Amino acid sequence: MRNFLDLAALPREEVLELLALARRLQEQPEPTALAGRILGLLFFNPSLRTLASMQAAMARLGGQSFVITPGSGSWQLETRVGAVMNGAAAEHIREAIPVLESYCDALGVRAFAEGRDLAVDLAEQGFTAIAGLCRKPLVNLESAMNHPCQALADWKTLDELDVPRHAKFVLSWVNHPRALPLAVPAAALTMAAQRGMEVVVLRPAGFEMPAALIERARALAAAAGGSVTETEDRGAALAGAQVLYAKEWGSTAHYGDAEADARLRAALGDWMVRKSWFEDTAPDCRLLHCLPVRRNVAIADEVLDGPRSAVLAEAANRLYAQMAVLHRLLGTR
Repeated sequence: MRNFLDLAALPREEVLELLALARRLQEQPEPTALAGRILGLLFFNPSLRTLASMQAAMARLGGQSFVITPGSGSWQLETRVGAVMNGAAAEHIREAIPVLESYCDALGVRAFAEGRDLAVDLAEQGFTAIAGLCRKPLVNLESAMNHPCQALADWKTLDELDVPRHAKFVLSWVNHPRALPLAVPAAALTMAAQRGMEVVVLRPAGFEMPAALIERARALAAAAGGSVTETEDRGAALAGAQVLYAKEWGSTAHYGDAEADARLRAALGDWMVRKSWFEDTAPDCRLLHCLPVRRNVAIADEVLDGPRSAVLAEAANRLYAQMAVLHRLLGTR
């Protein structure tokens, strides 16, 4: 494994090997495995779990890390090709990425979607430009349309919950005060498809998953013995479900139009996960969410604090999943 940019780009067998390594490192730590190694972390966007878990993962394996947050303690960075740099950004990624990689053995980068043009974000233009400048192992810490570290931790969590490979997995849109990126729902969709699950995308009208993501997930599901469907029918979606993955995302019908998106979601307050979602059709369904979560907007307290919630175990698995990734990238170099 040269980089870790997209879980779905790895053969399923290699993903299973990473999961086995994560379990082994959780049970049998290797505190000197990455002694002398340095991980650079470049965060264009805020983080809690990703930042803390990457630093902790590197430390638990005996390595070190440094963090750069452009515009906060370091220069603001320009990412646009051909930009006339007469604004706030003092340095371009064309210099910054090669400089940072020269100081470390691997680089992790978080760079969210711009959220203005769906085609541009689907093409991952920003992250692709960064990857093209980096010769060291690169880890995607969330890009416009992907979050492979989260997806790997989610897969590990499903295994720990003894969720069968072909179980019904519902990825449900939930409410939020504003439009959020598609990276996590896209990663969860492809992860569940790659695992071989019966995947149902549940969302209101106007929040359909982009066709390119659905088509990709269906190809992965077909190869793994699963399926992918999309619906607005909550009752049908949840019937017999063993996992509900709740996640917020912006309207794809009004991508980049904050006012139209806000008007659409204003009438969707009932898209908050409550106990009543499960009582009749999915009594044993477990709840996942990547966090952070808006309590009593996206998910009610009664569910988050109840026995079906696995969100804290899911977050804890970020550490072990990323330890496996770092061990695989740097442990034999």
